[in-house]
Amino acid sequence: MKIVLASTSAYRKMLLERLQIPFETARPETDETPLAGETPSATAGRLAVDKARAVAAMHPDALIIGSDQVAHLDSEVFGKPGTEARAIAQLQRMRGQTVVFHTALALLNTRSGNIQCEAVPTLVRFRDLGDDEIRRYVEKERPLDCAGSAKSEGLGIALLEALSGDDPTALIGLPLIALSRMLRAEGIQLP
Repeated sequence: MKIVLASTSAYRKMLLERLQIPFETARPETDETPLAGETPSATAGRLAVDKARAVAAMHPDALIIGSDQVAHLDSEVFGKPGTEARAIAQLQRMRGQTVVFHTALALLNTRSGNIQCEAVPTLVRFRDLGDDEIRRYVEKERPLDCAGSAKSEGLGIALLEALSGDDPTALIGLPLIALSRMLRAEGIQLP
């Protein structure tokens, strides 16, 4: 059975390559708007499932991997900033704070209809960053396409004071420990 990553994210593709299994990628067309009253974890989970389902029709005999990430501080949600100004504003809001990143993962077996879903939280404590540090970081790394405006796998690690979570790959966008468990449950041998 083939494996399809329902994402065109270079970060997720790079992570999935670590498992050394053949896979394809497909762009899911989904509305990523949070629903009223939905928790950040529930939003991430719903979007991961929606992304897997969006790709399923094109791949009727496959295991489809969907993933999504939502970051929040108290009741404020941080998505992909898209612009330098929004990235700077997000980092200014998060400085000196602990932000929770919920990375959800869904694995859909299109043959059986079985779907596994799990959200993996990561607590990220940001240093008390100065405005100049934030501007320099955004100019150098241009983290415009990642929730929370900081790439922990790159220069963004210098913005952080501490990380806490069960899976170090979850913060980058694809929790490989959970994915390995899900793939094994579907009969995929790893390693």
